[in-house]
Amino acid sequence: MMQQFAAAKARCPGALVLFRMGDFYELFGDDARDAATLLDLTLTSRDKGPDALPMAGFPHHQLDGQLTRLVAAGRRVAICEQIDDPKTTKGLLRREVTRIVTPGIAADESLLAADRRNHLLAIVPAAAPTAPVGLAWIDVAAGRFEAATLPADDVADLVLRLAPSECLCGEADRTPAATLAAGGGFDRPLTARPDWWFGDTAATRVIDECLGRRLEGLGFELPADQPGIRAAGAILAYLRENEPGAVARITTLAAWRPGHRLEIDEASRRSLELLRATGTGRREGSLLDVVDRTRTAMGARLLAEWITAPLVEPAAIDDRLDAVAQLVAAPRLAATLADALAEVGDLERLVGRAVAGRAGPRDLERIGRAARALPALREALGPSNGLLAELRDGLDPCTDIATRTQATLRDGCPVSGRDGGFLRKGADPRFDELVELASGGKAWIAAYQAEEISRTGIASLKVGFNRVFGFFLEVGRSHAAKVPTEYVRKQTVKNAERYTTPALDERQRQVLSAEDDALRRELELLDELRSFVADQRERLDRAAGICTILDCLGSLADVARSRGWVRPEITTDGSLAIEAGRHPVLEQLLPVGALVANDLVLHGGPRRDPIGAAAVALVTGPNMGGKSTFIRQAAILVVLAQTGSFVPAARARIGIVDRLFARIGAGDDLARGASTFLVEMAQTARILNRATADSLVILDEVGRGTSTFDGLAVAQAVVEDLHDRLGCRTLFATHYLQLAALERLPGVTNLQVLVEQHEGRLVFLHRVAPGAADRSWGVHVARLAGVPEGVISRARELLVDFEAGTPAPADAAAPQGGETPRPGLGRRRRESAAPPPEQRTLFE
Repeated sequence: MMQQFAAAKARCPGALVLFRMGDFYELFGDDARDAATLLDLTLTSRDKGPDALPMAGFPHHQLDGQLTRLVAAGRRVAICEQIDDPKTTKGLLRREVTRIVTPGIAADESLLAADRRNHLLAIVPAAAPTAPVGLAWIDVAAGRFEAATLPADDVADLVLRLAPSECLCGEADRTPAATLAAGGGFDRPLTARPDWWFGDTAATRVIDECLGRRLEGLGFELPADQPGIRAAGAILAYLRENEPGAVARITTLAAWRPGHRLEIDEASRRSLELLRATGTGRREGSLLDVVDRTRTAMGARLLAEWITAPLVEPAAIDDRLDAVAQLVAAPRLAATLADALAEVGDLERLVGRAVAGRAGPRDLERIGRAARALPALREALGPSNGLLAELRDGLDPCTDIATRTQATLRDGCPVSGRDGGFLRKGADPRFDELVELASGGKAWIAAYQAEEISRTGIASLKVGFNRVFGFFLEVGRSHAAKVPTEYVRKQTVKNAERYTTPALDERQRQVLSAEDDALRRELELLDELRSFVADQRERLDRAAGICTILDCLGSLADVARSRGWVRPEITTDGSLAIEAGRHPVLEQLLPVGALVANDLVLHGGPRRDPIGAAAVALVTGPNMGGKSTFIRQAAILVVLAQTGSFVPAARARIGIVDRLFARIGAGDDLARGASTFLVEMAQTARILNRATADSLVILDEVGRGTSTFDGLAVAQAVVEDLHDRLGCRTLFATHYLQLAALERLPGVTNLQVLVEQHEGRLVFLHRVAPGAADRSWGVHVARLAGVPEGVISRARELLVDFEAGTPAPADAAAPQGGETPRPGLGRRRRESAAPPPEQRTLFE
C-alpha cells in the first residue's frame, strides 16, 4: 500500500496526496504534517520511535469541505481513490490518482467564489532587461483563455487586475517570475514546471494540437508575441497533465492588447472604490454594489469586468446605451428578462463542470432548467432592435437539451450521483424494471401469491419477506395437509410454517442483485446525459454569454430607472460636461434629497475647443468640504458612461477617455520601507509618465507629505506639466491656496467648495462654485473633530502669527526670452481669486 502511495506522490510532485483507505482519506509523512496544521487534524502514527511515519486523516464524507480549505490555502491536492470494489476483490486494492485539484484549475462550486473569476496565470520573464514579458491566463470554469506580451513595468497592474489563484513558471525562472508576481500582489509559492514546457517549439505544438488553429489566425503577431505564446503553451500543458477535460472547453486563444479598453490601474481602482470600499475591503460602499442588480452569478462577474475595463469605442458604447434605454423605457420587458434570467443561474460554470466530466445530477438538472428558460428570453426580446436584437437572434433556444434533461432527471436531484435516486420514472424501461424488482416486485409477488392459492387451495397463503430469511410462503398450521411436497420448510413461527420454492429462491436472487444493477444502470444513464450536454458545449457557451450580457444590461437599466439617471452623450472631442452630477454611492447611502448636485465643465486633449472651458480645474476648500467626493464623482461618471450605463446627473457629455488615473490619499508602505510621501510621488510619477492628452487625471493633495514649500513646489510643477505637456482633463484638489494664481494660464480654472460660518461654527454646503477658497479652515475642522478647546485657542493664536510673519517664498525664476511669465509661489492670499472669464457651456 505504501508503494502505491509513493507512486502517487511521484506522479504529483508538490501536491498533498489524499489516499483512500476504506472510509477514510489518509495522508502520510510531510503531507500529514501540513494537513494537520491546515485542517486542524490529529497527527498520529502506527509505529513508535523517532522514525515513525506521521499520519493524519479524515472521513471520506468530509472530502468536499476539507478540499475547499486546502485549495483556499493555495495547496495542490491529488485524490488517490480505490479502483477495485472491496466487495469483490481479495487482497490489496488497486489505487490510482483520479483527480488533481489546484487553486487555478478548481471548477467545483464549493471551491470558487461566485462573484469573481478564478484565473490560472503563467509568466515567462523577460529574456533581457529591455525585453518584454510573456503572460497567459485562463478561467478554467469558463474556458476563457488569453495571452499578452507586455513591458515589465506593465505586468504588476495586469496581475493585480487578474488576481490569479495560481501562477506557473519554468523551473529556471522561479526567482524572476516570483518577483513579477509579487509586484502584482501574488503572495503564494509559484508552481514550477519543466522549462521545456515554456519553449517556442513545445508551445506552438501544444496550441496547434489543442486548438487546431495557427497562431497568426488567432490575431498574434510573430515573433513579437512569442513570449505570450510560450506562456499559453505552458498553461495547456499544465491542463493536459492535471485536468484534461478542461482542454475540451477551450475554443480559442485571444490576443490581449492594451488600449482596447479604458485603462484604470490598480491604485485608481482602489481610490475610486470601483469594486471594494477602501475602509472595509467589502463590496458594500463600492460602485459595483450600487449598479449590481444582476440575477445570475455570471452576470455579476461580467459587470465587474465592465466597470474595471470600460469601452473606448463610441459606437460600442452607444450600442450598450441604446439597449439600456430600451429596457428603461420598457419595464415590463425588463421584468420578464429578469425573471427568466433568474432561472438560468450560473450556466457558464455548470457547462464547465459538464465538459470536465464532473457535473452531478443537480448540475445537469440546473442546465436543463436554464435551457427551458431560453425560449422565454428569446420571445420577450421579439420587438427589440439594435444590440438586443443581435442578442435575440444569436440565442439558441436549446429545446432539445431542455427536453432530454427534463425527461431523464426528476425534480430536486441530489448533488452527487453515487447513491442514485435522481432518475425520473419512465426515463428508461430497463431501469424501471430493476427498481420494481429491487423493491420486491409487488406485482410479481401478488401474481405468484394468487397462483399458489389457486394451485394449493389454501386461501390464507401469503408471500412475505424479511432480511434474515428473504422471501417465503407462509401457511397456517391448520392447512398443513394441503402443503405441496415441493415446498421446503424454512422457518417455524407461532401458528404457521414458512416455506420456500425454487421459483421463490430464483426471485430472491434477482431482487438481491437488482438494487446494484439499478444503481449501475442509473449511473450509466447519468454518464450518457453528461456526455450529451458536454457535446453541446458550444451552443450552451454561446447561450450563457448572451444571457450574461442581457443580465448586465438589465441591471444597468434597473438602476437607471429606479434612480432617475440619464443617458450621457458620448463624444470624441475631449469634453467633460456634467450638469447637476451626483456621486452614485453617496446617493444610495444618503436620504433622498440630501445629496448636493454639482456642475463641472472641462475640455482637454489634442482637440481643445477655445470656447472658454478649461482643461485643468484646481479645487480648493476645507477638509470635509467635499473636494475629494467631487473629483471622484467626475471620474466615476466617466467610468459609468463608458461602461454603457446611464449616469446620475441632469445632463452629461463625456468625451472618450483612454486612461483614467486617480491618486486620492496614500499611506506608508512599511513592508517596502516607503513613506507616505514616497508612495505618493511614485503614484504621481506613474501618472505623469503614462497619461496622454485623452486621459482623465484626478489628483488629491499632492505634496502634502513633506515640508510646505517643497510640497507646494512639487504640486505646482505637476500642474504645470499636466497643463503644458499633456493638456489632458485634470481635477487637482489642494490646500495650497497659492496655486490659485495658476488660473492666469490659459486652460486653468479655479473651483471651490463653499462653506459658511454660523454662530462661530463652520457649516459645509458641499456646493462647488467658480473661484478659489481664501482660507483652509483647518482650525475649525479640528474643532469639529473634537480637539480640546485649549488646543483650538492656541492654534488660532499661532495661525495669526504665522500668517502675519511667514516670509513669502521667492518667485519662480524669471522667464527667458519672450516666454510668458509663469505665476510664482506667492504669499497666501486672504481674498478669493479673480472670477474666471464667462464660459459658454459645452451643451450649447
